[in-house]
Amino acid sequence: MLRINEIKLSLDSGFKDIEQAAAEALKINKKRILKTEIYRKSVDCRKGSVRFVYSVDVEIDGSEDELLKSLCDKRISKCEKYSYQMPECRRKSRLRPIIAGFGPAGMFAALILARSGYSPIVLERGKDVETRTKDVRAFFKTRILDETSNIQFGEGGAGTFSDGKLTTGIKDSRCRFVFEEFASHGAPEDILYNAKPHIGTDKLKSVVKSIREEIISLGGTVMFETCLVNIIVANGFVQGVTVRDKNNRERDIETDALILSIGHSAGDTVEMLFSKGINMMQKPFSVGARIEHRQDMIDSVQYGSFKGHKALGAADYKLACHPLHGRGAYTFCMCPGGTVVCASSEKGTVVTNGMSEYARDGENANSAVLVGIEPADFPDSHPLSGFKLQRQIEQKAFALGGGDYSAPAQLVGDFLKGEKSVKLKSVKPTFTTGVVMSDISLVLPRKVTETMRDALVKMDKMLKGFACDEAVLTAPETRSSSPVRILRDEFYQTNIRGLYPCGEGAGYAGGIVSAAVDGVKCAEAVLGDEV
Repeated sequence: MLRINEIKLSLDSGFKDIEQAAAEALKINKKRILKTEIYRKSVDCRKGSVRFVYSVDVEIDGSEDELLKSLCDKRISKCEKYSYQMPECRRKSRLRPIIAGFGPAGMFAALILARSGYSPIVLERGKDVETRTKDVRAFFKTRILDETSNIQFGEGGAGTFSDGKLTTGIKDSRCRFVFEEFASHGAPEDILYNAKPHIGTDKLKSVVKSIREEIISLGGTVMFETCLVNIIVANGFVQGVTVRDKNNRERDIETDALILSIGHSAGDTVEMLFSKGINMMQKPFSVGARIEHRQDMIDSVQYGSFKGHKALGAADYKLACHPLHGRGAYTFCMCPGGTVVCASSEKGTVVTNGMSEYARDGENANSAVLVGIEPADFPDSHPLSGFKLQRQIEQKAFALGGGDYSAPAQLVGDFLKGEKSVKLKSVKPTFTTGVVMSDISLVLPRKVTETMRDALVKMDKMLKGFACDEAVLTAPETRSSSPVRILRDEFYQTNIRGLYPCGEGAGYAGGIVSAAVDGVKCAEAVLGDEV
């Protein structure tokens, strides 16, 4: 096939226009094109206009090589259609591999192992996605937190209650496999070509359930409300695990392969792993707050007179800067038309996150504004000290919010002036358990707030109105990534053989796609180990 990049068309263009533009780029009659597929679609808002930019793959009648030679066009090249190849299976053990955690990493690790005929056992401390959704809604209403079934824990992991955002910075061919699997399990087909793909939390729930059902149909077992509490080790090798069910009953399961896809919020499990002598180290992470604007304002700034065009959805943004003598600041997990949610997983703490449905049709836009935290800023040199810092910030927020899971919030204008907010203005915060107007600098580390103030001013020059006085900051955002890395070697194993740290919680991923890819790679490592 031939790939043609940089096809620029108006917002009113259709598939026939894409085909015609492809034919013109190839300088051939349109009838010679046998097949056309959109490989990538993005929105270009530069130079006061808004248009779509496409990359398309075409199959032609005739010799592709001869046509390429005649064109000499850098936009056009040959391409091969991607197809994931299942790895060679060298594993000889009859013991079933175990996966701890059923977020994107655990889910894709289980899928690969199940398709290879190894009947994995999945341990998930939370509940199935349907029950989990009910628990989350109940928490927003009653403010009674279930520490095992919430925004962080349960089927699908933390990403289930987000935007279902599939953007990633990693360059790995397995990303395409992840996208194709999501689509085959019910995600919108446009994730296969949109430059900024998202599934939406409303659609992601059914996708997650569908993947679980395939794993079970292939012989896998998914054990909900079952927590990993111990690893049984002998002579430096994993021999089994101890699990605890919802009735507080413990039992041992024999295994020689354990994939740890525990997510970035399972601090108690990481503490258990540390007590077993598993090597780990401090890892930088980020801290900040969620910022909310009216989506209408973001649309106006990004799209101008094209705002409201039927072909455009809610506008988004991605900003980053490095203030003078300061640490880097950036926006993260921007949710157009979304909601700011209480993502607490421990009682007596407040954590924020962003969520939006596929339609992205809410009144507000929200995004995290984050500042990097280095290990030098941690309370001490203990490998798990980052968890201590997270908890300190989250507990301060709980107390400042009134102790009922309301979050401290502040107008951007007041934050920049260092003044406590007392009254909301045009932007009404969407935080699911309510906000208390306050001064978020009482929650966040001083280095973070100083950098955020400088960054907001700089980001306002990139996106006019970003630092408008009436925008709302809700704090704290602390769970964008894990503050620890569980060390592994080139075979994806720790210093205890048969133990495979995986995904965000182990410090090897930073989003749905990268976590899923890491799950695939760890499953491949299990299959390639001749135990």
